[in-house]
Amino acid sequence: MPLSQTQKSLIEKARNVGSSEMAVPINASAAAYLLARIIRDLGLDASYPELPQDVAPFYQTAPVSSLLLHGVDFKALAEKLFTSTPDTDTYFSCLAALLKARLKFARILERQPFPTMDQVGPRGLLQYGALSPPALAGWLYWRKWFYDTDNRAAQETGYLFEPILAAAIGGVPASPARSPVRDSEDSAKGRQVDCIKGSCAYEFKIRPTIAASGQGRWRRELAFPQDCARSNYMPILVVLDDTRNPKLQELVAAFQAAGGRAYLGQAAWRLLDEQAGSVMREFLARYVRLPLDALLHHAPQQLPDLTVQDRGTSIVLTVGDESLVVERSAGAPAAHEHQPMPDDADDLLPGV
Repeated sequence: MPLSQTQKSLIEKARNVGSSEMAVPINASAAAYLLARIIRDLGLDASYPELPQDVAPFYQTAPVSSLLLHGVDFKALAEKLFTSTPDTDTYFSCLAALLKARLKFARILERQPFPTMDQVGPRGLLQYGALSPPALAGWLYWRKWFYDTDNRAAQETGYLFEPILAAAIGGVPASPARSPVRDSEDSAKGRQVDCIKGSCAYEFKIRPTIAASGQGRWRRELAFPQDCARSNYMPILVVLDDTRNPKLQELVAAFQAAGGRAYLGQAAWRLLDEQAGSVMREFLARYVRLPLDALLHHAPQQLPDLTVQDRGTSIVLTVGDESLVVERSAGAPAAHEHQPMPDDADDLLPGV
């Protein structure tokens, strides 16, 4: 059976990177790898004897750009898989989005520039004299570079995390321009919603925190469930880490007061599993829950030793007794300024 027009469009969106200068397209060999990985994940090997037995693991393979499978007809394989096993097209869409995000971040690390003294110099007044001027200048440069790269990581995760969860449970994210949830502060505007499914509006969080922007942003967080209720949507809070804190309790109370529901920790994962179905449940378990649980479980009680070396063509980070080599490019640097998430951010996830 041939692919539907929707599935053909999904494939094109999955492989396309849009207008982003830093993004890396997924070629036919990378797309074939993703399909083979899905087949292995779902235990469908017997139906695809043409594939090699050894398919590299998604997370444990470095560099990410090496996740390729040559000599396989991607289109024929996609047609066979998508038409024989339901939801594998969505699985491919989500896994492709995750791969593109990892490829893009690798390029960001490769090109993220070091700051200039104009940017960081005045901050040195706070510690001047604690170190010699050369040492303090070096510390200011490293500190700003880490800050910039962490901001980029947060930004790229924001583009990825909620849309993937939305797609996995069969919903769609809604940007402010397209949202059916009206903003109580300006009824002409919509509110960004992580996932709309039927008459429910989902808010996904790993762990609630109050942003550095202060009480204004937190007040907006607390108003979200009421805005949903006024727009005839049931607000549903899904928090993957149920570690109790005052902000979490306050947020849960706000959702319940608006007639909504809150699912925390294990209850949150059960809800996602129920909504996702058997195929996408496997995706969530392998590519979202497993890494998040591992990181939360291994949160250090005492920070390990950290050494950072600039070797010109690479940066070597040693954490404890493990090292990470970041290859550096002499090409065009990434921009210092980080743009806010655009209204069409939900288009970044193929197939949504």
